[in-house]
Amino acid sequence: MATSRFLGYLESRKNIAGSACGLAGLVLTFTGAAGPYWPVVVTGLYAAGALIAPPERPPLPDFPDPSAQLDELRADFGRLRDYLADVELPPAASGRLTELTDLLTALLDPGWVAEVLAQDPEGVHALSRAVRQDVPEAVDTFVRTRWWTRLTPGTDPPERHLERQLSVLQEEFTALAATLRDVEARRQESHTRYLEGRSG
Repeated sequence: MATSRFLGYLESRKNIAGSACGLAGLVLTFTGAAGPYWPVVVTGLYAAGALIAPPERPPLPDFPDPSAQLDELRADFGRLRDYLADVELPPAASGRLTELTDLLTALLDPGWVAEVLAQDPEGVHALSRAVRQDVPEAVDTFVRTRWWTRLTPGTDPPERHLERQLSVLQEEFTALAATLRDVEARRQESHTRYLEGRSG
């Protein structure tokens, strides 16, 4: 531990700056400018260099980049689809869920769409929340509430809430897709202006 700390100091900015100033003190000694006090001059210059050197900057945490986050999200989405395949839903809710999962599949497919999505951290977060929380919770809550509804007929049908929840999610990700489309449209327009400006 002490050895690694010592080796770390040898490579530090403080030691490098101090050594450079100490070498300047040795130059002064050899030219006779330091006189008999040369050890004090060399030591003082080393200490001054070590003090004025910028502090060491700790390395940034190694967080996964957005592409890696999307890879993990795709794996979770695959598990979600396996779960949904085992759930029996009413036709209307099943149709809405299919539309939603088709949209999520298109957004998560590897390729240029995912590259654009990776530049939108809020979009990645929204997709992550939908895959890992919103959709499974909506479906699971429906399944549990439907069981209780059989014991207490005449209450508000749980499929109505499920359909509304899926509709809200569908609207959210339709808007996200439109936002990503607008990003590409602006990029295309910028390239057009660049080419027109270049040609004079």
